[in-house]
Amino acid sequence: MSGAAITPATGAPIPEFKQVLGHPAPLWMLFMTEFWERFAFYGIRWALVLYIVAQFYSGAASGEEPASHVYGAYLALVYAGAIFGGYVADRVLGYQRSILLGAVIMAAGLFMISMPSEQIFKFGLATIIAGNGLFKPNISTMVGKLYSTADGRRDSGFTIFYMGINLGAMLAPLFTQYLARKIFGTDELPEYKVVFIAAGVGMLISLVWFWFGRRQLQGIGRPAEGEGGKQKVLYVFAGALVAIPLIYMLLAMGATALQWYVLMPMFVVLCGLLLVEGIRDGEVARDKAIAMLIIFTFNILFWMFFEQAGSSFTFLADKIVDRNIFSEGTANLVFQLSGERVFPTAWFQSVNSIAIIALAPVLAWIWVKLGSSNPSIPRKFGLGLIFNGLAFLLLMVALSKMVSAAGLIPFWTLFMVYVIQSVGELCLSPIGLSMVTKLAPLRLVGFGMGGWFLSTGIGNNLSGIFAGEVSGDTGLTTTSALSGYTFGFWALVGGGVLLFLIAPLIQKLMHGVK
Repeated sequence: MSGAAITPATGAPIPEFKQVLGHPAPLWMLFMTEFWERFAFYGIRWALVLYIVAQFYSGAASGEEPASHVYGAYLALVYAGAIFGGYVADRVLGYQRSILLGAVIMAAGLFMISMPSEQIFKFGLATIIAGNGLFKPNISTMVGKLYSTADGRRDSGFTIFYMGINLGAMLAPLFTQYLARKIFGTDELPEYKVVFIAAGVGMLISLVWFWFGRRQLQGIGRPAEGEGGKQKVLYVFAGALVAIPLIYMLLAMGATALQWYVLMPMFVVLCGLLLVEGIRDGEVARDKAIAMLIIFTFNILFWMFFEQAGSSFTFLADKIVDRNIFSEGTANLVFQLSGERVFPTAWFQSVNSIAIIALAPVLAWIWVKLGSSNPSIPRKFGLGLIFNGLAFLLLMVALSKMVSAAGLIPFWTLFMVYVIQSVGELCLSPIGLSMVTKLAPLRLVGFGMGGWFLSTGIGNNLSGIFAGEVSGDTGLTTTSALSGYTFGFWALVGGGVLLFLIAPLIQKLMHGVK
């Protein structure tokens, strides 16, 4: 039983929830709500850049660069939106109503992007960003509110919830690809718009699931009586409607302008405020803030190259990877059932989630087994960068030594790139948010979280800019990919080695934080 423990954040007692499989019953409701939201979010990921090129550039290779820029800017603004969505839930609307309103807005955006108009498409992306900002940070917060801070099941609960994220991300590309190519389209002419409609339906399922399941929460996540009525919901909805054209303008200004005139100034101001607050709190708080800001910088580098998955790696899979891996006589059951004779481009997007689910327990066991030799936080970040770099090294070898007469590289190389990157993600991502809560100045922990999300968003925007450079005016080629990925290898490994070298200094600045 969770008991009637008092949560320090709210001062409200945690209800006596019914227990299912050793955890509060609402956890499983939140698990499925998040599953369907991630199904919607990742269901469109594989198709976005391909659709932009096919629909708005008539399939011309010159469309790859602007498509990558739009993709990177979209992801960056998704992360930036989370900062404002968390504030709205904390101060105005409460978590439950923020999640419901976010789901409605996000579903509307997903249906909008299925319309064959570039302007409506970008307005749809802006609508998804606004809805995701209200939904994503707050559904995760709700999980934490089911347990007291002293409850030993808390980490396990978040692990279960994290599996919901990865299951949704794993199954969505498989399902939406099958709809687009086999039911409503053909292998040569996939019906990308069906992908977006299916994702919109998934988001509606998430909305309905939470609408009926929220009764299990027994008031957790609702505002106090008289503080969050329907009038405030209308105010926030009106605010989102005003924000959507502003987000559209940010998308339309282009990834490079967004980077230098919006994201970087926001990041500099945010880091400055964190540092000033740390200085005010004394030498120890100042040092911790400096250590956190250094880690933010390396976080940008990691995501700049990791997020090639949705941009340049998608073009690589579509054009340069030999996906014809099964002959008529050797196709396994999965391929027989799906009617596939090649590995679909979309299915590469599921490899990361499969690897995370399979490898997360292994890495957790390794960290425990290492005991006192367990790497410090900065060195785990360094390992994340180096593993990410090793994935690019494999691509370098493939693009320089393994290109066939048809100009294609072996299927297994890109498959393993996703697996190796997943190891890097497991070294870096799970400890990021935990690190922020330990290092940020006490009065600005939320701001510190904002810095983490913003640094991730900047990395995602840079990923689009980098992918655009790799494609160039002529589209992705073996030569351009080799050149770009060689740069990625040296940048990542160089950053990882540098982080290893300065790890003792950063650890000293962290004053014993593990």
